[in-house]
Amino acid sequence: MEDVSTTTTEATPETAGNSVVSASAIPADELARLTDDIVSALKTVYDPEIPADIYELGLVYKIDVEDDRSVKIDMTLTAPGCPVAGEMPGWVENAVGAVEGVSGVEVNMTFDPPWTPDRMSEEAQVAVGWY
Repeated sequence: MEDVSTTTTEATPETAGNSVVSASAIPADELARLTDDIVSALKTVYDPEIPADIYELGLVYKIDVEDDRSVKIDMTLTAPGCPVAGEMPGWVENAVGAVEGVSGVEVNMTFDPPWTPDRMSEEAQVAVGWY
């Protein structure tokens, strides 16, 4: 069950712009800036085997911005045996943690649902030559 004071932004390229927002102590303009800055930070993290960032690849499933401005991210990898599985959460934590106003970052790796190329944005499909 979602905490009513939690602000949730669905963060897959397919749902980008379709955010679900519940009551929040963070002013709407600040929340919008934080969300934009978090997405921008996520776009600086690349899968080393694919020439596209993790956001456009659809590896980020959900971003929760809590009232205390901590950020919880649910994400996956292209495959459970990905060679950077141990490093990727740290890269994401460092990128998002550098966003002004973010008080902390927690990255949760999940493989449910498993990632498929269908989650990729058109930008990522072009980058990998699939479009």
